Amino acid sequence: MNALIVTGSHEVGSAVKRAGELTRGPVQIGDGAWIGAGAVVLPGVTIGNGSIIGAGSVVMKDVAANTVVMGNPARLVRRLDNDGADAARLDEGANV
Repeated sequence: MNALIVTGSHEVGSAVKRAGELTRGPVQIGDGAWIGAGAVVLPGVTIGNGSIIGAGSVVMKDVAANTVVMGNPARLVRRLDNDGADAARLDEGANV
């Protein structure tokens, strides 16, 4: 399945040229992380060890280790124990 890991983007430019200066940022993916099909990870994001990115999610901010995030924008939906079991399920997602 495809996922998109993006390491470059552009600043917003003037009305004459909206695609401004090129920006770059590394993407770091921790050990044991799982990135679902069709997910997009944007520049400068770190995905923590053992975390799960839901299919089709757009990740714009760092993801903590042993968490599950999903959506557009990706939101925290669950914390996992180190063994992968549910530690806490969140009713209200927080933007990641």
